[in-house]
This record gives sequence, structure tokens and C-alpha cells, in this order.
Amino acid sequence: MNDRASAPGALALVQALVNTLDLESGADALDTSEGRAPFGIAPGAELTAARELRESLRATCLAHAGHAPHAPVSPLSQLLTRAPLLVKISEEDGSAELTPAEPSTLASRVAAAIAEAVTAGTWSRLKACEASDCHWAYYDRSPASRSRWCDMGVCGARAKMRAYRARKTPPPVQP
Repeated sequence: MNDRASAPGALALVQALVNTLDLESGADALDTSEGRAPFGIAPGAELTAARELRESLRATCLAHAGHAPHAPVSPLSQLLTRAPLLVKISEEDGSAELTPAEPSTLASRVAAAIAEAVTAGTWSRLKACEASDCHWAYYDRSPASRSRWCDMGVCGARAKMRAYRARKTPPPVQP
């Protein structure tokens, strides 16, 4: 949807999952086996759970940008309780990392990605576009972390044009 660079590290998985649904066209990449393949999602209950997770992640990305949820969703923390993480200690240097207890599940990989992003300080920079017909996930690289739209040339330009027209439209004449 835009030309922004992907989110860093494992956070790119979260961004890619949120962006499997194009709200403007209604196209859902998870409807196809090719669209599900990068996430290891099987049809059925696993697909339903992935969609629920995706929309909870979208609501969280909207919250990162200071916006209300786009729809009623299950709390992300509740969905991630099904995704336990393990602490893995490197024998070479003693470093520690959180890894999915069940790497085959999407929720576990998302939980590990979020944990990595929180540690790196990048989690709150994954946001969703302010435009109600978009809500595309993007990684905010702006110095002040105040980006509002996934693409200034599309969603940002549309919003600014709507605001301009609203200011320039004369008020209705009262009889």
C-alpha cells in the first residue's frame, strides 16, 4: 500500500500480518493458500484465530497512533496467553532471548516478535494509518514518532484535501 520500509526485526511479521487485509478493497490475503503460507496458517480454526489476532493487532497499532479501535476486538493480551514464551540462554555469551514455546503457532511467533520489539524499544512505533478506509500498519521512523498516515502521498493527501474542502465550503444558508 505504501513505499515505507518494513518494520525492523521480527516486528515485520506483525506488520505483514496486519497488512493481509486491504480495508479499502476488502481483499484478504488470508483467503488464499499463497497468502497464508508465509504465516504457516491452515484453513479452519487456525485461520479464524489468525484473523482474530490480526484485528487485535490492528487495534493495538491504532492505539499506538492515539486512535480508538476500528471495531470491537478481543484484547491482544488475552489472545497471547495462548502463546507462551521461553527464555533461551546462549551458552557462548550468556545472552538471553525470548523464544516461542511452540514455534509452529502464529500466536507464539507474534508474542516473541512483540517481546523482541518491546526490548528494542520499537513496539510503540508500529502504528496503523489514521484513515478509516485504510488502517494499514506502518513503522513510524519519524524523529518525533508522530506520523499519522501510512503514506503521505495517498492517505495523508486525501485527509488534508478533505480538511481544506471543509474549511472552504461556505456554511449552508438558513432560510
